[in-house]
Amino acid sequence: MKSQLIIKNYKIAKRLFFCLLVCNILLNGQMLHAQKKQYVIVLDAGHGGKDPGKVAFRKYKEKDVALKITKKVGEILTKNKRIKVIYTRKTDVFVDLWERGSIANKAEADLFVSIHLNAHTSAAHGTETYVLGVNANQKNLEVAKKENSVILLEENYKENYRGFDLNSPESFLGLTLIQEENLDKSLTIASLVQNNFTQKLKRKNRGVKQLGLIVLHQTYMPSILIEAGFLTNKKECDYLISEKGQNDISQSIANAIIQYVEMLEVNSIDEITEIKEEKPVKKIEKKEVKKAKPKAKISKTSLEGVIFKVQIASSKNKIKTYSRNFKGLKDIQRVKVGRIYRYYYGETSDYKKARENLKRAKNKGYSTSYIIAFKNGDKITLEELFENKNK
Repeated sequence: MKSQLIIKNYKIAKRLFFCLLVCNILLNGQMLHAQKKQYVIVLDAGHGGKDPGKVAFRKYKEKDVALKITKKVGEILTKNKRIKVIYTRKTDVFVDLWERGSIANKAEADLFVSIHLNAHTSAAHGTETYVLGVNANQKNLEVAKKENSVILLEENYKENYRGFDLNSPESFLGLTLIQEENLDKSLTIASLVQNNFTQKLKRKNRGVKQLGLIVLHQTYMPSILIEAGFLTNKKECDYLISEKGQNDISQSIANAIIQYVEMLEVNSIDEITEIKEEKPVKKIEKKEVKKAKPKAKISKTSLEGVIFKVQIASSKNKIKTYSRNFKGLKDIQRVKVGRIYRYYYGETSDYKKARENLKRAKNKGYSTSYIIAFKNGDKITLEELFENKNK
């Protein structure tokens, strides 16, 4: 009897051990699968082809130096199995600014990095890294105009950038909306790049800056533009065109990107907290909107007194509701709430049409947009709307 009990316990223990072993294998497999996620990094060598960029006093062209550095960065990154590198150009060819962004968007990239060289009439030197922002002063506007003027070399620039005015600060306001949700991550990687340049290479830190750059505007992910140094400064030019200088710079940029990827993996980059809202200035803004998936289809009879809109963005900037400022979307409304502005697209009593508007907005790049509803002038969440219908 005792021996039978021992045998029975042994069989139970054996089965339990087998189950634990299988669970462990499956768990490890899942962990390995998760670890195999590749982060897509798009590297963009500035200028190219018929666009030489800045030209040094010894006729070194920005397009050539930028390409060499960019390819070196890519070579380092491709050794990391967690990273997949895509180039906007690998040879001396001209690539439209909108096409550079399109390459990154189609690849659903996690990061877009554009590499450039600087120039100035003075003996200016050092590095600076840009994220997308509004040109707050005339000096910034002039810098942006020079970088953005490359669109004039594009064959269909009037079509591709319809309504965009290089000389108007207002044209840049609309550029920031999509990228605002990525601003924290863009600032993080920009800071990592600048810190590496300053601390490891002892380069002069000209800071992280915001500028209305079209090449950054075209992307739907965190994006930065690096000015790796001044070709017009003799000492710095010698460094930038040297093998050692290019190796140093590319290693610093690559290290910053790898560090950024590691931060993404452990989710240590905090999201920007939206500005605390004060008392609403319009009745329709009394209640806070919550994103919600519909629990049931809404019938026509339930739509009495209900208007649907798509909230595409919120911003501290007061932006004119021209379609050119919103990726070609028309029927844009702007409502101020406290110190921020909310931007709505479309207005319809047809929920199906609202879903179509939402899809259209997301296809334009407003990935965090969502449907909101107003009943008899008051904002109502979709959850409340569906609950009322089901009662």
